[in-house]
Amino acid sequence: MQKVLVIEDEEGMRDILKTYLENNGYEVLVAENGKIGLEYFNNNKDISIILLDIMLPDISGWSLLKTIREKSKVPVMMITARGEEYDKLLGFELGADDYVVKPFSPKEVIARVKAILSRTYGASEEDGKTEYEGISINVSSREVTVDGEKIDLTPKEFDLLKLLIDNKGKVVSLEKCLNEVWGYDFYGDLRTVDTHIKQLREKLGEKRKLIKTVWGIGYKLDGE
Repeated sequence: MQKVLVIEDEEGMRDILKTYLENNGYEVLVAENGKIGLEYFNNNKDISIILLDIMLPDISGWSLLKTIREKSKVPVMMITARGEEYDKLLGFELGADDYVVKPFSPKEVIARVKAILSRTYGASEEDGKTEYEGISINVSSREVTVDGEKIDLTPKEFDLLKLLIDNKGKVVSLEKCLNEVWGYDFYGDLRTVDTHIKQLREKLGEKRKLIKTVWGIGYKLDGE
């Protein structure tokens, strides 16, 4: 049974999410503020995904997300009443995997949770490594090395890199990136892909030049 941590200060919202998640077969931990949520996170190494509110009474969701990302790559879905584009882009830049704006349908949240978990952990059943021009990705352990040196990628950065390597030499459209990495039900902006590509390039170092921009279309991985 996969474990979900819900960090939300609104009691009604916590209860609704807990009920729907449990009815769909998940074990659920609920925290009413950031401090308790962080304690649950630190004491439960088997958490599969975190649903995190931004507007918490003690610690901001942004600060909590930063702390989580310093220690773990566990998927994080931001749940908030703030729907401005800036907030969404900031969340993704800090390592969020998805972003849902209140009010929302609990069924939508469940669908997004299932999609994230499938993309994040479903691939772990695959074996072997994929390599290209000194970049090696291990699908089973979700580890990446560049010329033998390990680099740390967020789940979305890993999925984007794998998508590019799987389609090396071919142009991968922005729409395909969103569909394959974020899922067909993602309602975000195409610039989300650009933001993650920028972060991925920075982490690849000298290999950043392998990711070519095809203006107005998307990206491709090409050593030429």
